[in-house]
Amino acid sequence: MMHFGFSYVGLLFLVMLFVPNIFWAKNQPADYDKYVKNENRFLLALERIGEVLVCALSLIFSDCNVRFTSIWTAWLFLAFLFMILYELYWIRYFKSPKTMADMYSSYAGVPVAGATLPCMAFFSLGIYGINIFLIVATIILSIGHIGIHLMHRNEVVEKKKRKKAVTVLLILVRIPVVLFLLLTIVSIAGRNINWFKSNIDTSKGICEELYTTIGGQEQYIQIRGRDKNNPVILYIHGGPAGPDSPISPLFTDPLIDDYTVVCWDQRGCGKTYFKNDDRENTTVTFERALLDTDELVDYLRERFHTEKVILMCHSYGTIVGTRYVQAHSEKVSAYIGIGQFVNCIESDRIAYETAMEIAKSKGKDTGSLEKIYQEYRNGDSLSEYMALRKATSKFLPKGEAANTILYAFFSPYTSVNDVRWVLKQMDLDSYYELEKDLFQTVYYYDIYSYNLRYEVPMYFISGELDFICNCDLARKFCEDIEAPAKEFVTVKNGGHTPHYTTPDLFAKEVKRILAGECGAGISEV
Repeated sequence: MMHFGFSYVGLLFLVMLFVPNIFWAKNQPADYDKYVKNENRFLLALERIGEVLVCALSLIFSDCNVRFTSIWTAWLFLAFLFMILYELYWIRYFKSPKTMADMYSSYAGVPVAGATLPCMAFFSLGIYGINIFLIVATIILSIGHIGIHLMHRNEVVEKKKRKKAVTVLLILVRIPVVLFLLLTIVSIAGRNINWFKSNIDTSKGICEELYTTIGGQEQYIQIRGRDKNNPVILYIHGGPAGPDSPISPLFTDPLIDDYTVVCWDQRGCGKTYFKNDDRENTTVTFERALLDTDELVDYLRERFHTEKVILMCHSYGTIVGTRYVQAHSEKVSAYIGIGQFVNCIESDRIAYETAMEIAKSKGKDTGSLEKIYQEYRNGDSLSEYMALRKATSKFLPKGEAANTILYAFFSPYTSVNDVRWVLKQMDLDSYYELEKDLFQTVYYYDIYSYNLRYEVPMYFISGELDFICNCDLARKFCEDIEAPAKEFVTVKNGGHTPHYTTPDLFAKEVKRILAGECGAGISEV
């Protein structure tokens, strides 16, 4: 997105645009000059401005070149279709008597095709390139160019009266099309704005999305930082299988001045899932997750010439992170657990009992909640777990929430595969089967079953109203472990995702504790 570079597709479109016009200069309608004098000067100015902008912009962004893996590829095919129809329109014109009526006629149902088709082509190319500048330039060109052609058509072609039913039908068809295009334009504008807001000078820093081979699979990683010499943070997402790389700039933007942050779609989920052929997730296990983490850490150590990386983990990711730290402390300089996982069953019990207490204090019927909790205790599927979470959330105090859905819509990193993965997660039974080994690990995991001594500094940031990975349990875990340095930061009114709800505060605390400015071990912000 917004990558400067030569566009051969843009050049091809301009050649397809100009060549017929060169031949037209010698094959103009006999009375063309008479009508040119009547052209609206405002529309003419828009046409000229649009021509200059479209010609320049279509050549200088390499995003307009062919990328078959892009979510927007259909728009490129559509753009080519419009240009081919444009060439066919001219062939018909050159074979005609070449009157004004021939020049301003429709083709393939497109009115004033000589003006409308190329505008539609460059508009589609702008959408394909996710480039609001090219889109706006094409709109300016379209208003002027198509406007002038419509004026000439009305001068030379008698307007036919359309039946009322046909008019109504056309309006009904056009309304959803216009709304869809407006939504697309708004999305692209938002994506471009967010891209420029967090733009990185790659001569010194790094801004990459790539797939690298980890454990025999091509796995997606996103790397962002303003200085490649800065310390490296590897962020391990939660879930399990809940990748959040498309929205990660929400919390990484305040960090990338001081750190190179790597976000990773783990095996069997998100972009990684759709990149590989193992659609049944036969290789997805917790032990494999630990091995994948080690391979990725080694890749980052080698690429960035560093002995150690910082592990930043969220929710389920903290299970992976704490186990990894104990196995490979020589490769980790510090650990940061966000929404630290301790014990799922105990955390859910506390959430349930707290919800029951609140419900009873308000005189609410608790029969349904009690039944759901018993089903959860007797069940072993994701559906029971989600039902309990939904039931308790009606009574539990809610922490601050971030509008991650809106950001995902405007994120420059959201792809069609991210949308596909979210849709896949909505089928809870199928989702559970895909990630069964990981979910079983989560349900029965007790962090106290493992060594409580860690050889690296251990830091924790949790929202005080986190009932998913209970904040009190996480705080006690911090108190109980042994580590060279440790601190637990409680985010007031925070929920399970304090890095998203209060990203600036989160980044401030991360920078403080990593700089060695630890407090008394327990603090609140």
